[in-house]
Amino acid sequence: MWQPILTRNIHLPNSEKITTYFDHGGYQSVRKALTLAPDDVIDLVKRARLRGRGGAGFPTGLKWSFVPKGAGVTRYLAVNTDEGEPGTFKDRAIVERDPHQIIEGVIIAAYAIQAQRAFVYIRGEFFLGVKRWIKAIADAYQYGLLGKNILNSGFSLDISVHRGAGAYICGEETAMIESLEGKRGEPRLKPPYPVQAGLWGQPTVVQNVETLVNVPHIVLNGAEWYAAIGTEKSTGPKIFCVSGHVNRPGVYELPLGTPLRTIIDDYAGGVRHGHTIKAVIPGGVSTNVVLPAQLDVPMSFEGLEAIGTQLGTGGIVVMDDTTDMVEVARRTVAFFAHESCGSCVPCRLGGYRLLETLTRFTEHTATADDMQNLQWLARGISGITFCPLGTGMANPVNALVHHFDGEFRAHMQVN
Repeated sequence: MWQPILTRNIHLPNSEKITTYFDHGGYQSVRKALTLAPDDVIDLVKRARLRGRGGAGFPTGLKWSFVPKGAGVTRYLAVNTDEGEPGTFKDRAIVERDPHQIIEGVIIAAYAIQAQRAFVYIRGEFFLGVKRWIKAIADAYQYGLLGKNILNSGFSLDISVHRGAGAYICGEETAMIESLEGKRGEPRLKPPYPVQAGLWGQPTVVQNVETLVNVPHIVLNGAEWYAAIGTEKSTGPKIFCVSGHVNRPGVYELPLGTPLRTIIDDYAGGVRHGHTIKAVIPGGVSTNVVLPAQLDVPMSFEGLEAIGTQLGTGGIVVMDDTTDMVEVARRTVAFFAHESCGSCVPCRLGGYRLLETLTRFTEHTATADDMQNLQWLARGISGITFCPLGTGMANPVNALVHHFDGEFRAHMQVN
């Protein structure tokens, strides 16, 4: 039976308090990390093969190694707590119930890249999360874990919390940086990447909350221990968010590579009311659906890529046989069209044209031309927008039209 690592504390009484975290071994990893050379910490994370948990899956240690070294370079660490992907609520659970685990990861990551300033960017709607961040940071300062000369190591770090205004696009790292700088949240052209020129033009590492909470366990238990969990290309544990038509929706931590069917049946209690599965969104609504015949797919980066979808954030949304897939497509596009920053034409205009077309299907006024236009519009948006938002909007539509062609045609105008 799998024993949780990242979520082991979240059900404890007063789990958000620093004293509770101390009682369960908290901040021992920081003490160990501060005795190592920064490059040794980076090497440890590299050997553990930790990949980012925010959606892209980029190797974390490799990202850290790209940060310019040497005296006179100002470096920053930015913590992405925006979590706007529908179907995803893992970071929120950790922030609200175990914030000190994140802070420990922040301190280690900042030490590894030699950043003395960290910024927490949190979704504006997470009111409790904001309070928990502020309190946890204040307590960490009180116990000498933040500020000048942490634990007499010679390393100093300051952290502050900054609330976003609820824009989905600010979950994209460069849009988040723009927002932190007080500007409108719009993605930047890459390259240069944030590790080269981020906040105020300085090297900046942007890291997701779940990624950071893996770091203390790697430092404390070793790279080999961590790499033995999961699969060869997807190491470590993963926090999956399960919602939709299941009996026990919630947050479940399991090794990467756990079959999707196991997560749904053994942990989320199976499909409610005796219905059967029609489709599953595996990694947040911007990922392509998994069909019933594919439910034994390993929930890993490479496993899902092999069937044409992505692990994404691990936000699993189960849809039973009563689900109207045309309405799923319409709601998905409505969300993304609303959340687009409007910076580029394919997303700004194409999204609304796509929504108008899908609305005709849900109103049963669509024609054969609309069926062709759906795919034409989706292809015209996917892969050519300024940031991944447009692709995340268009690809699921393409997949749904492909897999549920008959259902879309059944919504067309009756002559």
